[in-house]
Amino acid sequence: MSDVLPPAAARRVFLLLTLTRWFPVGLVASLITLLLLERGLTISQALLAISLQGFVVLALELPTGSLADALGRRPVLITAAVVNVASAVVIVVADDLWLFAVGAALMGVFRALDSGPLEAWYVDTVHATEPGADVDGTLAAQGMVLGVAIAVGSALAGALVWWDPLPFGSALLLPFVAWTVLNVVHLVVVVALMHEPRTQPGRRGARQAWASARQAPEVVRDGLRLLARNRVLRALVLVEVFWSTGMVVFETFQPVRLAELVGGEERAGALMGPIGAVGWGVFALGSALAGLLSGRWGVARTAILARALNGVGAVVMGVVAGPVALVAAYLVTYGLHGAAGPVHASLLHREAEAANRATVLSMNSMLAMGTFAVVAPLLGFLAQGTSTQVAMVSAGAFSILGAALYLPALRAERERAQGSVVSPAS
Repeated sequence: MSDVLPPAAARRVFLLLTLTRWFPVGLVASLITLLLLERGLTISQALLAISLQGFVVLALELPTGSLADALGRRPVLITAAVVNVASAVVIVVADDLWLFAVGAALMGVFRALDSGPLEAWYVDTVHATEPGADVDGTLAAQGMVLGVAIAVGSALAGALVWWDPLPFGSALLLPFVAWTVLNVVHLVVVVALMHEPRTQPGRRGARQAWASARQAPEVVRDGLRLLARNRVLRALVLVEVFWSTGMVVFETFQPVRLAELVGGEERAGALMGPIGAVGWGVFALGSALAGLLSGRWGVARTAILARALNGVGAVVMGVVAGPVALVAAYLVTYGLHGAAGPVHASLLHREAEAANRATVLSMNSMLAMGTFAVVAPLLGFLAQGTSTQVAMVSAGAFSILGAALYLPALRAERERAQGSVVSPAS
């Protein structure tokens, strides 16, 4: 066990890598749709290009998740970081639909590789020295770090757009250049700090890697079997269909609607910096609050409340008619989005074990990204044919229904509390 990090050290690395992973995202998260619109794409084209990321994740999520379970978390996460740098470079230079599509596809490869290994590495590292230890506290802390990182990144993005020091290109360009540089920093930090035990020491690196990779299809099959026979896990994963539909409202349509209300993409881009910063700060607060509430109300009850209220918030965003009301509704909705994340992840971990943890996380991410990929362009066409408000209200109302899918987890939680069910991860 000497090569296994103690839980406190693993927690520090986990949170630091969360910071370096998500801080660059804050620079561009609220600007990507505006950049595409500014470079000549229509709303439907922009959402179609962005949706390609989800289709790639849908195709690759399970194979890459199982590869992380079979080959190791560290090599997969390093590969993901390399692809992330490549995707950023393409997005920075893209000037038409096809180049943006390539960039989005590379982002999909990155998301598929990145979605499970770090979290699975942390949980398994902790369980190596403290079997059955609960991780929802650290997951809530991760949500706080993620939210603060993106908040600071968003504030910096707004400042960079206002500053606009480059003699070429638009004011939206500089945040994307900074995003690219910081993605390189994340790659370096992953290589330097993420340590993983060698389960088969020796000089058989290439053969060992190939043998591990050949296990991936078997792990995929095991993950699908688990999904088929585990009703609680199946319902949890299906929540993502509704959650991701709601996300289209506050992730994609919010800056579009703001641009309609304030009169242009660059003006909206400058405003989205501070708005996004506050939004992610509220996201972090929501994650922290979820950690407190789940201890009192239960994890499943907290998830139900957060999911339902988040959908209601998305509906309100579509109903309001002024920029101040839109921003207020966005902030509340994003705080609820932050609250939902750690409790949902904690429920997933209860249904997983070390041999399939990354695969379970990948199945969840696969359905989330796949749903976003399908729904986003459809809502784009709906918005183009009617209005952005109609599309936002429709997506938000549908999202509320996902709260019902936490009921099997609620029943399992009650049984678990009574001692009649002991989950693999408890």
